[in-house]
Amino acid sequence: MALYDFKLPDIGEGVVEGEIVKWLVKPGDEIKEDQPMVEVMTDKATVVIPSPKRGRVTKVWGKEGEIAKVHHPLVTLEMGEGGGGAEKGNGHAAAALAAVKAPAAAVRAPAPAPAMRAEASSDKVLATPVTRRMAREHGLDLARISGTGPQGRVTKVDVEAMLSNGGAAVNGSAPAQRAPIAPSAPLQLVRGDTRVPIRGLRKKIAEKMVKSKFTAPHYTFVEEIDATGLVGVRERLNLALKAQGDETKVSFLPFFCKALVGAFREFPEVNSNMDEATQELIVRGDYNVGIAAATATGLTVPVVKGVDRLSMKALAAEITRLGAAARDGKLKMDELTGGSFTITSLGQTGGLFATPIINHPEVAIMGIHKMRKRPVVVEDDKIEVRQMMYLSFSFDHRVIDGAVGANFAYAVIKYLVNPELLFLEMA
Repeated sequence: MALYDFKLPDIGEGVVEGEIVKWLVKPGDEIKEDQPMVEVMTDKATVVIPSPKRGRVTKVWGKEGEIAKVHHPLVTLEMGEGGGGAEKGNGHAAAALAAVKAPAAAVRAPAPAPAMRAEASSDKVLATPVTRRMAREHGLDLARISGTGPQGRVTKVDVEAMLSNGGAAVNGSAPAQRAPIAPSAPLQLVRGDTRVPIRGLRKKIAEKMVKSKFTAPHYTFVEEIDATGLVGVRERLNLALKAQGDETKVSFLPFFCKALVGAFREFPEVNSNMDEATQELIVRGDYNVGIAAATATGLTVPVVKGVDRLSMKALAAEITRLGAAARDGKLKMDELTGGSFTITSLGQTGGLFATPIINHPEVAIMGIHKMRKRPVVVEDDKIEVRQMMYLSFSFDHRVIDGAVGANFAYAVIKYLVNPELLFLEMA
């Protein structure tokens, strides 16, 4: 009988730690080779770590919500003959283990049905590690809280709302009923402070934003565009797809991606990464556009690879797929790396305009803002109702001069104001 310490492997470029999101095994479990053991969240994505061997789990290192270090023990396995499970003939040890596990299972799963899992109902609820920890500290059962996040995910705000309504349950019991308050008695609601550790994705976002802001001297160029033609072309394209029985829905983002490609061909230095160590500008040969996506755990930037090689329809499908994977926490590592330029957009909540922070080591970023109908003076001094919006571009002034940045912005705008040119660009 031998013990094997499985250490957290290298799980990405520059990743040195990860937050334990959920254990999929527990001490005493017999596991197979390649069986999922634990979900770990890094600054890039949530990854599932499989077992490299067959054996029995004797120890898991760290609790959910704690930080696991790369190359440090994660799981200890008891290995039998041939790298497998328990050694033959060790019936006493197996019986002793079963005796230890039996009473624990009886306490954790009082229901008589043998097929029921012996986990608390909270384990089946979608929630971030911070939310789970907060619920545990206040004795709340997440299964009793209505989630307002994506796919019914319970958020920190949902837990705070439960607490503010007097719903601090104990050991998963139902929230206590508050005694009626006399009309003359003023309601005094005392809320304590909550300390939320900055970990996982949120910590990495903070580190990256600080590095970008204090490394690259930013400047932002903002311009207004008339998107009326763009709106019309998109509507006609979607109607044509629908007439063909195609369910693909093309958003505005594919048009913006294609407009960037046309502008990159005129100004290749904007499609670049900055190598701080060698002080070299790496002009990228591929057009890999990152599209910032808001998720329950923070901002994630999945990367659409080879934008110039995708049709408008294929590009729309890929953007939709990556956005869904980002919200569900299922992005792969290679879908989060290799970007050469980033788009950030909040859609109809995008505001008038903003000054986006560059996604280092890239040297530029484009912000897309809210589209509004409003009266505009057009040719012959006529006033028409047009679809107007602002675009904001931030550049690294070390390598992109003001004139270059402005000309690049107008090159992008040229394709958006005259979207028919995009189809010529794809030909």
